[in-house]
Amino acid sequence: MKAIGGDRLVLIDCYATWCGPCKAIAPVVDKLSEEHCAEVDFYKVDVDECSEVAAELGVRAMPTFFFFKGGEKLDSVAGAAEGPIVAALARLK
Repeated sequence: MKAIGGDRLVLIDCYATWCGPCKAIAPVVDKLSEEHCAEVDFYKVDVDECSEVAAELGVRAMPTFFFFKGGEKLDSVAGAAEGPIVAALARLK
């Protein structure tokens, strides 16, 4: 996945269209992407449409948020709680 190889922090949001918690957190992630667009690249991965990517990332629950920089996985957050996502962004960028 070329997107994770750069020098910028990358957040990958793994979700499913049928996932209630994914739908609930989506507006929060959209807001965060607007607030942090200067420092962080945000990507969404539909686990049903991109099952190979989801398998490569090791998605076990949805939503799961992965944080990469320079091709290295720095952290992941599972679940639809805003606090842990914001904390990871603040710590890693």
